[in-house]
Amino acid sequence: MKKVYAFLATGFEEVEALAPVDVLRRGGVDIQTVSITGQREVEGAHGVTILADLLLDECPFDDADLLMLPGGMPGAQHLDSCLPLQQALVQHHRKGKLVAAICAAPMVLGHLGLLQGRRATCYPGFQSHLTGAEYTAELVTVDDNIITGEGPAASLPYAYTLLATLTNDATANQVAEGMMYKHLMAVR
Repeated sequence: MKKVYAFLATGFEEVEALAPVDVLRRGGVDIQTVSITGQREVEGAHGVTILADLLLDECPFDDADLLMLPGGMPGAQHLDSCLPLQQALVQHHRKGKLVAAICAAPMVLGHLGLLQGRRATCYPGFQSHLTGAEYTAELVTVDDNIITGEGPAASLPYAYTLLATLTNDATANQVAEGMMYKHLMAVR
C-alpha cells in the first residue's frame, strides 16, 4: 500500500488538504495528516479545525511515497518556514520520490530549488516564487516526480492525479465515478 503524508499548518486551505485526503483514502492509499504546529488540532484558513493523525516529530518520512503540501495563507508561509519539513522535502526529492503542492504551497518547493528547470503551476500571483520553473497556469501540472495544483478549484483534479500516479488510472477513474466527478465534468 502506498504511503502519503499531508502536512498541515495553521491557516491551511481546507479543501486543498481534505479533498486529496478523502480521494486517496477512497482509492486505498494510506494517507496521514501531519501537524507542524506541535499540536494535533490545526485550524484552517476558514476556521475549520482538523485533528491531525500525527505530529511532525512523530512522522517517519522514510516510508513515504509522497509528501503533500496544501496551500492557503498563512498556512503555506508556515510550511515554507518549517526547517524539519524543508529538510524532509529535499531528501525525499533527492531520492526521486513524489512531492506535491497546491495553491500557494508550490512556493515552498520553489524556495528550496526543487522546481529548477521544471514545469509547475500555483495560485495566480505566486508564480514569482516558483524559482527556476516554467509557470503553466494549468489546473494540475505533472513534471516527473513533482505534481502541482493551481488552487481550491483544482483540488479534485489534483487529488485524482495524485491517486492515478500512486495507483493507476483505473483506480482513479473508479473513485472519480463513485464520487460523481465524471458527471460534473459532463455538465460543463
